[in-house]
Amino acid sequence: MSPRYPLMLDLSGRRAVVVGGGPVAARRVRGLLDADAEVVVVAPELCEDLAVMTGDAQVAWIPREYASGDLAGAWVVQTATGDVSTDAQVAADADAAGIWCVRASDATHSPAWTPATARVDDVTVAVSAGRDPRRARAIKDRIATQLETGELPVRRYRRPRNGHVALVGGGPGDPGLITARGRRLLADADVVVVDRLAPRALLAELDPGVEVVEAGKGPQAHTMTQMEINDLLVERARAGQQVVRLKGGDPFVFGRGGEEALACAEAGVPCEVVPGVTSAVAVPEVAGIPVTHRGVARQFTVVSAHTSRRGEEPDWEGLAGLEGTLVFLMGVSQLGEIVDGLLSHGRSPDTPVALVERGTLPEQRLTPGTLATIVDIAAAQDVRSPAVIVVGEVITLASQLASGDGRR
Repeated sequence: MSPRYPLMLDLSGRRAVVVGGGPVAARRVRGLLDADAEVVVVAPELCEDLAVMTGDAQVAWIPREYASGDLAGAWVVQTATGDVSTDAQVAADADAAGIWCVRASDATHSPAWTPATARVDDVTVAVSAGRDPRRARAIKDRIATQLETGELPVRRYRRPRNGHVALVGGGPGDPGLITARGRRLLADADVVVVDRLAPRALLAELDPGVEVVEAGKGPQAHTMTQMEINDLLVERARAGQQVVRLKGGDPFVFGRGGEEALACAEAGVPCEVVPGVTSAVAVPEVAGIPVTHRGVARQFTVVSAHTSRRGEEPDWEGLAGLEGTLVFLMGVSQLGEIVDGLLSHGRSPDTPVALVERGTLPEQRLTPGTLATIVDIAAAQDVRSPAVIVVGEVITLASQLASGDGRR
């Protein structure tokens, strides 16, 4: 087979004729509508899908058999009648008129082909695979997945004038737990403003031209203040850059993403929020601790222990009296205060407690105990941040799940 010449056509507002009324013709009409063409369908009858499409103002139906002259004014023709002689006549008329024709019934005698097409954002990929449509679709699907997840180099080099901010939740630590949308935005970023607990392994996959700005906040030191971060996001977006604010967990779960989104809104900067897998659920889960379990806990409460350092004391009486599971984030340095607060307001000293360090990462470690013992155990084991603190009876399930004896 001689080489073919690939070409992208702008059919917006241009006439395209589809001869045939079956499912194949319906697929061809749908593709032409995606290209914003003005479509004329010639067929005595229509399948259900195609009949629905004729309700579109861009689709006209001629309810009869094909006749010479139906191709007048067309830029492209697709024939899919299922009748070889009719398709051959359409192709001959198109050839005589100098119009490209795609013959669905006989690709070997067709001067044009419709490739398998993947469209992701503003990227279009067309695949032709030696007249093997199933092979072409398989290749197209793989490419589409890699475009959607940013595995292919999708970063723009000709940028639109308007900048954009994306607040991306990177998940609990394992880089494989970021969403496909988050990874796609990272691959297209000009600037990545990264948190201390974000999945930093993802930074190694960035294009060399991407600027990485450290904005981590550790227990004793802040690289940037929150106001400085807000200003940076707005400033870069106003300069026309695509900015990703990469956070650990979810942007709106104690991630101050709401403040950053408000700063963008007040500045008139477009801002997209991409949810992330929150460590409040994911970290206990990968350690074998379901935060809810039938017959054990029907609810869970997530608390930021970090607030107590700013004079915002948690409601220990309310927390101690709650049913279900308590999950404390950013609380390792306040472990003693958490234990004292719960015990002094009536929680049993025998209540199970677990500390999960570096959840989802290879160095993950689970340290179990009770409210009566966990402070001493944590000191002996040198438990460090980042760690999630779980309080409740669901912790007893971890050993059962680990041994394969768990019951769900």
